[in-house]
Amino acid sequence: MGGVSTVMETETKHPTASRRGPMITPILVVASLWTLLHVYVGQRLLAPTSLAPGWRLLGWVGILLLILAPFVALFAGRTERLPANRGLEVAGFTAMGLSSLLIVFALAGDALHVRAWLGVGTFQLAVVGSAVAVLVIGLWRARRPAIVRVVDVPIRGLPSDLEGFRIAQLSDLHVGPTLKRDFVERVVDTTNGLQPDVIALTGDVADGFPPALRDEVAPLAGLRAPHGKYFVTGNHEYYWDAAAWVRELEGLGFSALVNGHQVIHRGAGRIVVAGVTDLSSGGLPGHTSDPAAAVAGAPESDVRVLLAHQPKSAFAARAAGYDLQLSGHTHGGQYFPFNLLVRLFQPFVAGLHRLEAMWLYVSRGTGYWGPPLRLGAPAEITLIQLTRA
Repeated sequence: MGGVSTVMETETKHPTASRRGPMITPILVVASLWTLLHVYVGQRLLAPTSLAPGWRLLGWVGILLLILAPFVALFAGRTERLPANRGLEVAGFTAMGLSSLLIVFALAGDALHVRAWLGVGTFQLAVVGSAVAVLVIGLWRARRPAIVRVVDVPIRGLPSDLEGFRIAQLSDLHVGPTLKRDFVERVVDTTNGLQPDVIALTGDVADGFPPALRDEVAPLAGLRAPHGKYFVTGNHEYYWDAAAWVRELEGLGFSALVNGHQVIHRGAGRIVVAGVTDLSSGGLPGHTSDPAAAVAGAPESDVRVLLAHQPKSAFAARAAGYDLQLSGHTHGGQYFPFNLLVRLFQPFVAGLHRLEAMWLYVSRGTGYWGPPLRLGAPAEITLIQLTRA
């Protein structure tokens, strides 16, 4: 899922400089909105109380720390020599999760006029207690292994040689601040145990530069599938040097599909697997997302599959004649109530969808971004099985 990220990159060694200018305005807008929402929470929780001035000041200091937490976490992630940078990332993103929940419960409480019938003190306890309870449950659920979700996709005219063809989809691993090598190893073991024909990694592999996370993602080299494993970029690759991540994944045995395709044969059946770069690729040369170009020159086939990080690519994919698109990006909303709000930004949030003659499957993600929370949108490893319609 996109999240709030502060830097975009181009193909140079430290490509952030040339794109910092265009990013300043949205960063300031997000930071201002984030600050105002916290001021609102502070007013609702601290202003009406009978707390002594000293305790109230301490409360506002806490609000200030919550405002700064995600920015500290993002800065720590980009400063390898900062002492305890991993601890700052974990603490910052966890605090970000608490902040977002406090904001939601405070807004919901006001919208429902809860304070009028609970009273000020009880309302404050309800907001804080609900936010902390959801945080704890979400933290616990985020650390649970990803579930295996088996999805049958009926394809009209599928030849018998392709009946039951299996594609294992991984998406949005987000290896970095709180997800490390042991997490990747578990994902690899589970995926290999499914004995897929093909493995598709649909973007957002990591949150960090390749040299810093090379050892953490190294177990991905152990993924095995007889017809290969394929990778497409997500939006987070473009925050952390997309060109370098493409090279890194190729070094781990993946075929990177940068608006390109490969043909898979099984018996007399033929599948074209194509992949596009993420829609946020911006000005990186050769990375403008183009589903039609990705399949240009492809031979006749029984099935055309597109790997595209964002579900939004589905409309262009449908026009280009694909049978199936596999996407991620949304994390299924990741945790309640944001699994409801994400629908404002993406036309498809999770699961299998039909767009006229094309199928779209949106993974809830195998890892998570930012707050280490999962609630109402469990992490998944998806096994797509092609069946005859």
